[in-house]
Amino acid sequence: MNSYLSSNPTIALVGNPNSGKTSIFNALTGLNQQVGNFPGVTVEKISGHFSLGNKKIRLIDLPGSYSIHPTSFDEREVAKTLCQPNAEIYPDAIIYVADINNLERQLLLFSQIIDLKIPTLLCLNMIDLAEDTFAKNIKKKVEDHFGTTVILCSTRNSNGLTELREALKNEKFSTGYSHYELNKELEKEILSISKNFQNLSTYQIKLLLHHDWIPNAIPEELDQIKQKTAFSDILEQVEETKARIQGFQNLIPTKNNTNQSSKSENIDRILTHKWFGPLIFFLIMGFVFQSIFAWAAYPMDWIDGLMGSFGNWASEAISTPWLSTLVADGIIAGIGSVVIFIPQIFILFVLLSILEEIGYMSRAVYLFDSWMQKFGLNGRSIIALISGSACAIPAIMSARTIKNPKERLITIFVTPFMSCSARIPVYVLLIGMIVEPVYYFGFINLQGLAFFGLYLLGIVAALLVSIILKWILKESSKSYLVLELPSYKNPNWTNVLLSAKEKVMSFVIDAGKIIMILSVVIWFLSSYGPQEKMDIAQQEAQQEAMEKNLNEQDTDNLIASKKLEVSYAGIVGKTIEPAIKPLGFDWKIGIALVTSFAAREVFVSTMATINSIGEDAEENTLKTKLLNSKNSIGKPIFTPATTWALLVFYVLAMQCIGTLAVVKRETQSWKWPLLQVAVMTGMAYFLAWATFVILNK
Repeated sequence: MNSYLSSNPTIALVGNPNSGKTSIFNALTGLNQQVGNFPGVTVEKISGHFSLGNKKIRLIDLPGSYSIHPTSFDEREVAKTLCQPNAEIYPDAIIYVADINNLERQLLLFSQIIDLKIPTLLCLNMIDLAEDTFAKNIKKKVEDHFGTTVILCSTRNSNGLTELREALKNEKFSTGYSHYELNKELEKEILSISKNFQNLSTYQIKLLLHHDWIPNAIPEELDQIKQKTAFSDILEQVEETKARIQGFQNLIPTKNNTNQSSKSENIDRILTHKWFGPLIFFLIMGFVFQSIFAWAAYPMDWIDGLMGSFGNWASEAISTPWLSTLVADGIIAGIGSVVIFIPQIFILFVLLSILEEIGYMSRAVYLFDSWMQKFGLNGRSIIALISGSACAIPAIMSARTIKNPKERLITIFVTPFMSCSARIPVYVLLIGMIVEPVYYFGFINLQGLAFFGLYLLGIVAALLVSIILKWILKESSKSYLVLELPSYKNPNWTNVLLSAKEKVMSFVIDAGKIIMILSVVIWFLSSYGPQEKMDIAQQEAQQEAMEKNLNEQDTDNLIASKKLEVSYAGIVGKTIEPAIKPLGFDWKIGIALVTSFAAREVFVSTMATINSIGEDAEENTLKTKLLNSKNSIGKPIFTPATTWALLVFYVLAMQCIGTLAVVKRETQSWKWPLLQVAVMTGMAYFLAWATFVILNK
């Protein structure tokens, strides 16, 4: 028996999307997983480890692909990985995973994989949805036709997993044969230079002719072959695909489990209906949004309280004042601003994973793709945009499913325009100050209409920016919606939980580092200032508190307000006051704009502090205090014009450290988050100014 595996081999999982690769990966590796990016790109490679006898196997779950000739960025990385023997993750062997119920379409890539001459075995998944006789018949036919080992399995009931491990342990791989023959003239030319491409099969060298973006040592010789044979990339791809399909099109019986197929077709008549489909989708996503908003509230409140208790404990336990405030208000608050998002991220991705597992997400993408394409987006963008109404952070992370780089980038760029739950405290406070709770027809609330109008403004802004980016950004490859509508099935709960866990850890580890650093910076700016001015501010506050006979809490609030005014954040607020004055904002609002960059909802607590009100003050008290607050010349600050301008600003401006951190991680560059800040802040400033000018007349 040939030995294909070293003592610590790398095995790659390859297959079409929705073939069950991830289920096989999770079943083999369990929790021993990690997520990284391919070098230089944001396409994820998921790797894990498992033991097999005395060998430690590294398992790589490559992105789903329909062909070795790519039509997406993900598929490019698959082709590049499998054509570079010197690459860090070039596999010693391949497990090709295919859905036995949709096998004919999935054998194209399998026949290409075999011609790479990488040791391969075929795993036919989801046999629980196939008839037993059909599965056994297919197994024998495929083994005879391709000359490769075939394992029947189902991760839903763990059927066949023992056999799969046994086949891996005994190295039952084979190079097989696909019955595809190269053009004789082309094959002759390739063989003439094959000695210069060590460890590459003839077919791998042919792929280098197709894909000049795959690194190789001697591209000049490949160019010469193209010229000698009048090589046509598209024509060769078409001819190859036709030849391969003709080679196995009669291999697979056309009838299998018709009850399952007709059941899915009957459901699709409703879920993909021209009118009912979108309505059902929005009802489902409404449930998802409400679940995130409602279910996450309890653990988020618990986390908030827990971090507050830690902060209080640190304040009392650490005697050194500056260290105490650093730990309590900087580090612990920074950690709190990271972990408080975990419930939202976890719940969102659990629900999205369930929809993906049962087969619904493919239908949603199909429903909206043609409409979203008009805005330079993708059918999958609808998921990110709607999820952004809960929180932009997990919504941006969900854009990873968009294969086209341009559409993915546009989706990431415009998602923060959607009004997230963090804006709700700001909206509620400011709308309550200027809009009366009047009802029309007994059920239409005027404040509710204003609230809806702010959400609508964000949606319109997102679509307008999408159209502009569609024409500005250039992309060499055209987007095609290529997806398979899988049969409806029960979710695999292991996949659901592991997917949610991976997304949570990705946020905590990668985005969390940036959030922590910026949170400490903002704490420093808000807590410190020129020492002389800080001392004077404290003395003045204490004197004023004595004159007004304030209690201890009100005194502390007044001191905090006075010191904040002369802190570095206060200096920033007064420095930017000339720039924000045309919008009707004063330096106090300027401080809130600066501090709320940590999170939009911080606006409320900042305005409470600067107006000598604790964060636990009653909402009506804060509204009254803000309405009664005056500027330097004694005029009200929060006029209707100023308040509406502030609302418009908060709808459009980028003011969230977490979102910036995630955009930086997803784009692997500071270019896009900084451009995002510039564009969104510019739009927010201009429209807020226009609102103030119009309403102030």
